[in-house]
Amino acid sequence: MDITSLDFQQARIKQVLFKSRLRSVLYGVREAEPNLFSLRDNPLAQWLDTIIKPQYGLIPETREIERTISQMLDTGQALVRQYQRGQLEEARAGLEQIDGFAQRIEALLQKLEQHVLSAA
Repeated sequence: MDITSLDFQQARIKQVLFKSRLRSVLYGVREAEPNLFSLRDNPLAQWLDTIIKPQYGLIPETREIERTISQMLDTGQALVRQYQRGQLEEARAGLEQIDGFAQRIEALLQKLEQHVLSAA
């Protein structure tokens, strides 16, 4: 299976979707679903497992993206716990941490995309 720029764009959308869902929880629009913080159920991690890892699992960026996703999910879960304890402003301020993880993932995706597309 050839991996294209479109595949990477879809991965970026999956990242934005997680941030949007987390933000909606921290602003009281929706309840936190247990699978929101599951690495196995995370759409970006699933994409990594099914699309990238079979061919490019040994590339350092692949492993680093997975590690960063895991850290982001753990941080998001901690922010929801803060929110549930009534620490609304602190939890919402923590979204900056999530943005930091997202920026790190984006940079890694760019490196991975360059590697994958140049190998094609």
